[in-house]
Amino acid sequence: MTLATYKRKRNLKKSKEPAAVVRKKRAEALCFVVQKHAATRLHYDFRLEMNGVLKSWAIPKGPSMNPKEKRLAVQVEDHPYDYKDFEGVIPEGYGAGAVIIWDQGTYTLEEKNPRSWHITLKGKKLKGGFALVRFRDKNWLLIKTKDRYATTKDVTKKDRSVVSKRKLETLMKRPI
Repeated sequence: MTLATYKRKRNLKKSKEPAAVVRKKRAEALCFVVQKHAATRLHYDFRLEMNGVLKSWAIPKGPSMNPKEKRLAVQVEDHPYDYKDFEGVIPEGYGAGAVIIWDQGTYTLEEKNPRSWHITLKGKKLKGGFALVRFRDKNWLLIKTKDRYATTKDVTKKDRSVVSKRKLETLMKRPI
């Protein structure tokens, strides 16, 4: 997927979302971000920096730190790199609703093939190994690997933004 899809679906004159620009290659570590998004349905947007854009998946139930829980991750259009810093309210139209930066950090791509990607996350809430496993076109599974960070505790209960410390519900009542 390309940024053309991102641009086509949005009215950037009304929204504070970033413009569809590919970022030039950087020497720094690759970033990831997870944004909690109260759109038509509440979900978490999982984004990995790759080739100047953010590869993106919508995770309806949010990520899990439990290796026994497989979370559906539906691949969506690529997002511009600068979207990693977006927190706010998207106005009426595609994706309308509040967005907070639920987690962020860096990641390492350990292994990548057409069917699965193995990554190590170094975030504030998500840490350690994860696998993204494709099982049908845009449908993937996000699975926590067994490591010292694995737990049965529901990580989505940590519901504040790692940037603004605001909860999604507060943002919906009083936008930034």
